[in-house]
Amino acid sequence: MSGFAPDHPGAEVRVSPNFGPRRGTEVPDMIILHYTGMETGAGAEAWLCDPASEVSSHYLVHEDGRVVQMVRESDRAWHAGKSSWRGITDINSCSVGIEIVNPGHTLGYRPFPERQIEAVISLCQGISRRHPVSSERVLAHSDVAPGRKVDPGERFPWRVLAAAGLGHFVAPSPIRRGPVLRPGDEGAAVEELQSMLALYGYGVEITGVFDVQTDIVVQAFQRHFRPRRVDGVADGSTIRTLRRLLGSLPELSVQ
Repeated sequence: MSGFAPDHPGAEVRVSPNFGPRRGTEVPDMIILHYTGMETGAGAEAWLCDPASEVSSHYLVHEDGRVVQMVRESDRAWHAGKSSWRGITDINSCSVGIEIVNPGHTLGYRPFPERQIEAVISLCQGISRRHPVSSERVLAHSDVAPGRKVDPGERFPWRVLAAAGLGHFVAPSPIRRGPVLRPGDEGAAVEELQSMLALYGYGVEITGVFDVQTDIVVQAFQRHFRPRRVDGVADGSTIRTLRRLLGSLPELSVQ
């Protein structure tokens, strides 16, 4: 492919060879947000377009707000890797992937510039108009690949996106002293926590044992929805926030 007209008005086009046809669907219904985790945006853009990398995304948003499209929205970009959400394991086939330039946790994680977030919002709004993406299906890479990925991380301003009608959001419940669930705990309370996380969409096995997998998924949930403290401990704030999120989903009602 030598080029294509951008799906998003104003986007630059730089074609990545790393893509294929969508499998099982022709219409994406999810948006997955990533950070690049590289020293520079130029380096990330080059890597996503390098056939040797075997990775890509549909879009990359630079810190100055420039949007680059590398894969057509009708095609399957290679951005999510091994991942799952609500039982779906081929996230690449049902999603649009957006890489957001930021060096990430290992190279000097920093706040996302306002103009960059404005560009992300405009891009996500456009994708949601072109495809049936509901607010609760605008997700973090860390949501669909907990433990393996932590991006876009706890500094990402989900509250700002929610104000623009993007992403599922409730204000996190305050952190207070009280009983907690932590690794090693067992019983009905742990089973209920795992059930709620699974009901929301996370890939967690319901065992009634607060194992390593549960710890990892709780951290992923906190990183997105209760970012003030990401420790894998299911305190009252974490559980109340999860209950309120479930209760505000259109198809669910959790008391």
